[in-house]
Amino acid sequence: MQEFELNDYALETIAVRAGYRRTAEGEHSEAIFPTSSFVFASAGEAAARFGGESPGNIYSRFTNPTVRAFERRLAAMEGGEACVATASGMAAILAMLMGLLRSGDHLVCSHSVFGTTTVLLNTYMVRFGVEVSYVSLSDLGAWKAATRPNTRLYFCETPSNPLGELVDIAALARIAHEHDVLLAVDNCLCTPALQRPLAHGADLVIHSATKFLDGQGRCLGGAVVGDAERVGKEVYGFLRSAGPTMSPFNAWVFLKGLETLHLRMREHSTNALALARWLRAHPAVTTVHYPGLEEHPQHALADAQQSGYGGVLSFEVHGGRSAAWSVIDQTRLLSITANLGDTKTTITHPATTTHGRLTPEQRQAQGITEGLVRVAVGLEAIGDIQRDLARGLDLLQ
Repeated sequence: MQEFELNDYALETIAVRAGYRRTAEGEHSEAIFPTSSFVFASAGEAAARFGGESPGNIYSRFTNPTVRAFERRLAAMEGGEACVATASGMAAILAMLMGLLRSGDHLVCSHSVFGTTTVLLNTYMVRFGVEVSYVSLSDLGAWKAATRPNTRLYFCETPSNPLGELVDIAALARIAHEHDVLLAVDNCLCTPALQRPLAHGADLVIHSATKFLDGQGRCLGGAVVGDAERVGKEVYGFLRSAGPTMSPFNAWVFLKGLETLHLRMREHSTNALALARWLRAHPAVTTVHYPGLEEHPQHALADAQQSGYGGVLSFEVHGGRSAAWSVIDQTRLLSITANLGDTKTTITHPATTTHGRLTPEQRQAQGITEGLVRVAVGLEAIGDIQRDLARGLDLLQ
């Protein structure tokens, strides 16, 4: 069977059908190819494959049919020309940086990114001569002011984790392109079901497939989506040589996850908005960070560039770390884990987990307080989630 033609099909259809070429066995569900290498018909065919003269599978470090199906499907959903799948979300960021930057280049990054991303940039990328500056995510003037003649890349998360801060992607893309700079957006919290950064002018999209793309906390994986030149050649070239590769089994799991992504993201968003409104009314909660709330300073922007608000929120309580830990420890239903994007609701204390490797000054710059609690809202009944959080919150009154 020929590979599914996209034509004018909706995202929901693309998520189920795109990217896969059925084998001669006629299977209905996508096949897994758990093989390290592939056999050639002749020495000449092997030479042509290795030399790039003819397409085809060579070695699963960089060519595998199951991984390729995931790449093609995600690229189609994001509206990109190419996708490179990696072993984790951090591997995706690393592959992008190593594939596109060189010594002497400058990168501008928002303060509000995943803590390990900051560690990667400050501890490791600087060793290779890449300069890094940090700016407030939503302050477009700060991005422009931080740009230098050697700036090659802007990197941001929108919405950010865990505070739900946004940036106007289209406006930031215009600033980037005025200075011949690439814009990369981490779309982990929204996924293409709720936001498509490339359609707003971004050049590259980063995913931790471990999160909502999988949706059930089963496997690690990541992806870079963009054009055929930068992603299809430069980032892919790094993957081929360095090997931070996604396994075929994980790719198959992610393929299955993509099929239900739009349904899950809709329910995650519905539950998260209901929980955010409930938390806002609780007397023990001082602040709720969620762009779906009308009082969020960027609520209108979220409406403009997203089709939903996502499943991740955070809230602050009086009493600092001890109070936040008390709320977390009183839960019985919620899972105390730093992962997110699962059908099961998860809860964590960012200052001592996801952002624990940052200095106090770096956490302060990101707005990560000791009283902050992050909840990645799952698909359980919202009343059960609220009652579980009330166990600890009611004790703080």
